Amino acid sequence: MLIQATQLRPGMIILYEGDLYRVSTIHHLTPGNKRGFMQTKMKNLKTGVGTEKKFRSEDRLERASLETRAMQYLYHEGDMYTFMDTKNYEQISLPAEEIGEILNYLLPDHVVEIELFDGRPVGISPPSTVDLEVVDTEPSRKGATASASYKPAKLETGATIQVPPFVQIGDKVRVDPVEGAYLERVK
Repeated sequence: MLIQATQLRPGMIILYEGDLYRVSTIHHLTPGNKRGFMQTKMKNLKTGVGTEKKFRSEDRLERASLETRAMQYLYHEGDMYTFMDTKNYEQISLPAEEIGEILNYLLPDHVVEIELFDGRPVGISPPSTVDLEVVDTEPSRKGATASASYKPAKLETGATIQVPPFVQIGDKVRVDPVEGAYLERVK
């Protein structure tokens, strides 16, 4: 499927010069009275090498057609993380660098969308939110309000996020795994 360069968005996977690239950042620039262009940062999904590329606004790029499958995270051994297809129980293993920052928010049994290109896994679409337990944080201070400064809290996965002062050890919090940000306390 061909798209205009102006339709590129972070997270999109495109076919460029015969390889798959995940777009990480985009800046639409229009210098003075000259034609506009898209300044992009992309990562080659095969080699893992990042690159920067300018595309003219009128350039057409091929967006990769990806199949997605719901897969359950099972376990990890060393640097390899194993997922199971929830329909046919087929298992695949992915290295940590292909999964990325989402690892900080994954617990066994969480279900994620694995992206496949020609039957080969190329990445993960994280869930919009995950609920995790706070295992360590400072005690709340008297007079602290929700609008006061945030404090660090360690989650059951080992990740540390900033939470409001009223959050205590043992509380469950809802987290945006893409941003690594606290959203709300779960009742």
